[in-house]
Amino acid sequence: MKTDVSAKVLVDTSVWIAYFRKQEPQFGRLTELIDQDRVACCGVILAELMQGAKSARELKMLKDFLAVFEFPKEAAGSWASAGELSYSLRKSGSAAGLADCYLAALALENGYTVMSLDKHFDEIAKTVNIRLL
Repeated sequence: MKTDVSAKVLVDTSVWIAYFRKQEPQFGRLTELIDQDRVACCGVILAELMQGAKSARELKMLKDFLAVFEFPKEAAGSWASAGELSYSLRKSGSAAGLADCYLAALALENGYTVMSLDKHFDEIAKTVNIRLL
């Protein structure tokens, strides 16, 4: 599906890690999205980033995500959608982690584009109509 240039972008953990390591092109692209106020985050991504924090300072900076970025309302239905997507992928001979399926479900529910380095999203996009950046 074509990317909407004004849509919020749900940035996956893999991209944040590249960003914090100042790896291009992710660093430059994510900096642009932050400057444009187009970044969305969710609980799973924040938790994954926080668990990998290297210091109390990093942990505090990550907690600030709650005030800086859009967080969608997360509901039990989103998890049910993720489970159903995971089931569909498995039945079709593909696979993706439950967290990735959950991100895809949130993206669909909220009209987000997904930015990830994880190739599982290419497989997910063959099953459901998510936008990838």
